[in-house]
Amino acid sequence: MQQISKRNFHTMEHISKAQVKQIRSLQQKKYRDELGLFVAEGEKCVSELLKAFEPVTLVREGENATRTEIEQMSGLRTPQGVVCVFRKPSSEGFQPSDCSRENLVLVLDGIQDPGNLGTIIRTCDWFGVHDIVCSLDTADCYNPKVVQATMGALARVRVHYVNLEEWLSAVRSQKSAAIYGTLLEGKDMYQVFKEQSESPTVNSQSSIVVMGNEGNGISAEVRRLVTHPIRIPSYPKDAETSESLNVSIATAIVLAEFRRP
Repeated sequence: MQQISKRNFHTMEHISKAQVKQIRSLQQKKYRDELGLFVAEGEKCVSELLKAFEPVTLVREGENATRTEIEQMSGLRTPQGVVCVFRKPSSEGFQPSDCSRENLVLVLDGIQDPGNLGTIIRTCDWFGVHDIVCSLDTADCYNPKVVQATMGALARVRVHYVNLEEWLSAVRSQKSAAIYGTLLEGKDMYQVFKEQSESPTVNSQSSIVVMGNEGNGISAEVRRLVTHPIRIPSYPKDAETSESLNVSIATAIVLAEFRRP
């Protein structure tokens, strides 16, 4: 595994009690927001994030921290021995007009489970989706559980938080992208994409994919702004199945279909 190179940030001095307390506090959103910092753990995750984020403090077991101190700072059941604090980037925002420069943008409406959000970010990285636009009640992408679940993908996928109803309304008014939403009453997505693959106008247009809350789906306010309601068909169609798919799995299926050659 690639080793983290030593830099000019606190890698040589032994961690202080105050630093241990501060790093532990970053498990909570209010302190992440107040301090403008977030934390990541593990050699691979930290190595990936060093490519995109400004590091503040790097702590390594046996080098500048004891096992006990690592455990006190860690949010993992089994600490991996490497903890790094990063500075949160300034939010530049993602405007509705920016959709025209990205051929595929993911929108998340009320995704609250950190594990799901982290997996979705990692999935977007795999499928080349560079921007995720989230409702204000979606989980914090700098939550340590989200950061760990991304496995470093947060270094390559930008996550933006907006008033989703206003943002999608602007997209509709500017006609900057087609808005797809996964709804139980939607049309079979494979049929939709088959029909649209033969349309040069639709095929060249930027696309937005809206995924909804784990329990309630897409909110009523956002649902009315969807221009192309779609659903993932079960197989066989008349079989008894679960009420719905896990949102991270559903996202992977939909993005894979969008990226089909």
